[in-house]
Amino acid sequence: MKQNLLETLRVVALPTKTNFRGIHLREVALIQGEYGWAEFSPFLEYDDAESAPWLACAIEAATQPRPQQYRTEIAINATIPALNDPDEIARILDSFAGVSTFKVKVGENISEDVTRIKIIKTLRADAKIRIDANGSLSVDQAVSLLELLGDIEYVEQPCATIEELRELKKRVNVKIVGDEVLRKAKDPFAIDLTDAIDYLMLKVQPLGGIRRAHKLAEHHKLPVVVSSALESAVGINYGLVLAASFKEMEFDCGLGTGSLLAKNVAELPITDGKIAIGDVIPNFDGLDATADRYEWWKNRIMRTSELLA
Repeated sequence: MKQNLLETLRVVALPTKTNFRGIHLREVALIQGEYGWAEFSPFLEYDDAESAPWLACAIEAATQPRPQQYRTEIAINATIPALNDPDEIARILDSFAGVSTFKVKVGENISEDVTRIKIIKTLRADAKIRIDANGSLSVDQAVSLLELLGDIEYVEQPCATIEELRELKKRVNVKIVGDEVLRKAKDPFAIDLTDAIDYLMLKVQPLGGIRRAHKLAEHHKLPVVVSSALESAVGINYGLVLAASFKEMEFDCGLGTGSLLAKNVAELPITDGKIAIGDVIPNFDGLDATADRYEWWKNRIMRTSELLA
């Protein structure tokens, strides 16, 4: 990694509004290059090898021009964490202005999953529901849950392996989206997704940037939907750029997770269910992480950059 990029490093700690993936404070590293601010924010438990594509994305965002854009704003979905408090769910729904598509986290308890979705449908009668299990279900569990839910737009990564997804696809008439099966693969170009999934979930950081995400989409020849990884406004904006760089985008994208943060480095307002793409200039006031966390992230970047050499 170029030294001048590392010299711009800022590390921020962003509190969340609710428990999301067990996270109450989202730490994010930001760097600035010729083409603006960029984000490196693999989750804390990720090792250096899994973090390497995230750093490649940050370097791309800071040092490379943006690709051609086919739209100036992106329609988004709301993301609903695994909770069942009606008041809390209502508050989260209200934070996604004009959004009618809801991605609901599931997989911990089927009965609670069904209840959560019933609450959402009660609060939003016109809700379009998609669910995300993060690979936590067995094939039988996924079949049971999908039978209970009835009509949904799609299920994202219901089971962990390609073999399980292929088996599930034989047993249900629901579209399947692949996420972890792609981004956690040792070589995402080498995997065979035939008869396993219907759509690809693209997350710009975990996949190594916009150019690599496009190469993966072209290689697997599947429709795509773009989502985020609970990033700051800087990372979300780069995800918006990815979504806008596809000539066709038939799905609302999971790029509204900034609404789950209590504080952020910039505002990306949701208007009529969409977020406009722009140049994000972060405001660091009161958000800088402690000195020891800064050093932790700096060392992480230095180690990870050696894997990109």
